[in-house]
Amino acid sequence: MNDLNQHYALLLGLREEWLVQSVDLDLEAQRVEIHLQDNPDSKCGCPECGLPSPLKDHSEERTWRHLDTMQFETVIKARIPRTNCPEHGVHNVHIPWASPHGRFTLLFEAFAIRVLKASSSIDRGRRLLRLGWEAAQRIMSDAVERGLERRDLEEIKHIGIDEKNFGKGHDYVSVMTDIDGGRVLEVTPGRTKEAADSLWKTLPEEQKSQVKAVAVDMWAAFIHSAEENVPEADIVHDRFHIAKHLNEAVDKVRRAEHKSLKQEGDERLTGSRYLWLTNEENLSDDQATTFEDLKESTLKTSRAWALRELFREFWEQPGAYTGRLFFESWNAWASRCRLKPMVKVAKMIKRHLDRIVTWFAHRITNASSEGFNSLIQALKSAARGFRNFENYRTRILFFCGQLNLFPESIAQTTHEVP
Repeated sequence: MNDLNQHYALLLGLREEWLVQSVDLDLEAQRVEIHLQDNPDSKCGCPECGLPSPLKDHSEERTWRHLDTMQFETVIKARIPRTNCPEHGVHNVHIPWASPHGRFTLLFEAFAIRVLKASSSIDRGRRLLRLGWEAAQRIMSDAVERGLERRDLEEIKHIGIDEKNFGKGHDYVSVMTDIDGGRVLEVTPGRTKEAADSLWKTLPEEQKSQVKAVAVDMWAAFIHSAEENVPEADIVHDRFHIAKHLNEAVDKVRRAEHKSLKQEGDERLTGSRYLWLTNEENLSDDQATTFEDLKESTLKTSRAWALRELFREFWEQPGAYTGRLFFESWNAWASRCRLKPMVKVAKMIKRHLDRIVTWFAHRITNASSEGFNSLIQALKSAARGFRNFENYRTRILFFCGQLNLFPESIAQTTHEVP
């Protein structure tokens, strides 16, 4: 038994302050219990100041989940000594295998983080680890908190702010991203100016002063917040949101025209929505053949589509000056097209043109933020929706924050990308 105790002491990396008292195997429960005790010959140190302090007593026995032993669930049990420091009072001493308030060993936490990140869903990951939902959420929450505390104050030049759907209906969260780094920086509930302001408050003043441009849609709350928090930065209206507005206008024209044509027995637009809203280069050969006849017709939808398609060339202009010239030419046609949805979008673009042509100086978009949508949606679907915002925020930062999530001792030795 002494050899077994020594074996587990070596596996746990215990120093002379701790001894393995016993190792109990429960075959029926498939469980290994490792009982530790502090070495009475070792001196206790105050966890606050590190100076030797007299031993007061021991806390109640605690249990920590550890890495499995030959597929047997393994736990560590111990009573932690408490010191009575003349300056700092009574405190538990630091233990080497777990964080002060943790329920898992550092090695198990690190393993669980790797499994959860690699799993197709949180449910599958926690089942592999034999953990409940609350335990898995606790591990992720602690990991995200550690990662945010460690995040470097490196220069961030381009920020993106966008909203994501949270619950049912018009329930949103606002997400701040580091565009160049392709990572989520923070998430906050709502899409108000106050919500955006709270995102900016998570960045130190030094970082905010280094921001060169902010990509946002034309939502006034985000615009005003950026103006106040990073007044020296350019605001760039996101090209993908502009494309979205143009697509929606084309679809409104199609729906109205389809309704009118159907009354006359004309079914040309039936089932054609995908053709009008998809870039031609992405159509199959059969779809392209069908679409060729439609787009060359005298349909109102064809004119709306041609306007939308022509605007794609705006982004190919060499600079802001030629971009403005191109827009004036495009807008002259859009204003005369007599298609109300297209006229409305043209007026909107004209109102915001000064902050659209800033794209030529910075060439940034919220594409990375949009790219997170599929992952965020997968997280929502796997969780069957989120009732708790904090859990939603944790999941997004855990998977999209590029944080160093591992416990301190593991983070210092691992060479993998977090």
